[in-house]
Amino acid sequence: MDLAGRRGRGVVTGSIRVDGNTLLLGDGVHVRFIRTLRLPESGTHALPPNLGEFPLRRVEDYPDTVPGEWLAKGGVMLPVYLREAMWLSFAGTREPAALQVGVGKVCAVSGERWSGRLARDPQNYVVLPRQPWLDGINSGDGTVRQFVAVPLGLGATVEGQVTGEETTGGVQLQAFPLGPQALERWREGERARLLPPPPPAPGGGGLYGGPPAPSGGFGGYGAPAPMRAAAPAAPGAAPAAPAMGLGVGGSMQQEVYRDDRVLSAWAPEPAARIFVHLVTPPAWRRITGEEPPPSPVDRAAYTRAGLPWFDYYDESGHDLPPTGTLGQVKPVGDWLGDDHTPWTPPTPHQITPLGPTPRPGKPVRDGDW
Repeated sequence: MDLAGRRGRGVVTGSIRVDGNTLLLGDGVHVRFIRTLRLPESGTHALPPNLGEFPLRRVEDYPDTVPGEWLAKGGVMLPVYLREAMWLSFAGTREPAALQVGVGKVCAVSGERWSGRLARDPQNYVVLPRQPWLDGINSGDGTVRQFVAVPLGLGATVEGQVTGEETTGGVQLQAFPLGPQALERWREGERARLLPPPPPAPGGGGLYGGPPAPSGGFGGYGAPAPMRAAAPAAPGAAPAAPAMGLGVGGSMQQEVYRDDRVLSAWAPEPAARIFVHLVTPPAWRRITGEEPPPSPVDRAAYTRAGLPWFDYYDESGHDLPPTGTLGQVKPVGDWLGDDHTPWTPPTPHQITPLGPTPRPGKPVRDGDW
């Protein structure tokens, strides 16, 4: 059953649904896979833009054309080009969740082997919705190393470099909600926070200088691009498809936030988990009968056109320290060589700040009185 005609309706797979190109995990975690510009492997850069969503398809909808081992793992698949970069958007997630992100069953936050349990030392999950997105593996000091697609068998994936073997590939996601008591406390706090403010005093002016600042949602950076329409899948035998995983590319300015809750606040069991298969464009055509999205835009042309890059900062968040394991991961260029793609750095006016707006004015110290 093809998903293209069901974009407006969630497709149920246990505790996981596919709604268009969005994964819905459990009762509220939203995950989208976003196409983007691949960064140079030297230097530290601003956040690259949103160039549209990767299309998602359920593996079970193509039983005659996907490899048998994919059917056993279930999940979803998406098409990706060699050395194409991606990031994960969590926009739309409203209630707190702890999300584990694995690349070839290596944790992208801690560098430890994949675990079915949350851990704190080192932390092996991101905290939603505080973490609006994840562009790569945690490299500490306010940076991540960009997710870049590479084939298995070269040793270039994070999985290969950390474990010494490449047998899994893909991306793994596992979501934990808050426990019942912690969730109810959070909801009570949200209800109190969202109560309407008292009316202003007669004559205008409001309390202590006027009305509160407007609040707003946060939907991730960039704007999505449309995906191509799907063609019906062709039946037939299912030859093996090239296995793809994620290595790393350049470094960018992005924090992975430390959890400020006690570990026992989270539910002991996950609400949902899923395996995301990465598919080469030729295999995508054969399996689904669809054309994959066009190859990514040239990053130099994007920057020369004056289009925006981004910067995100949350002064109330605390960045996780780097892990020794992930700090040793080498970029894919060490295996595949320099592709000699020209790099034009963005000018300062092209970098758009995102995130909570700093409060105006200077802080005033209180004393004894």
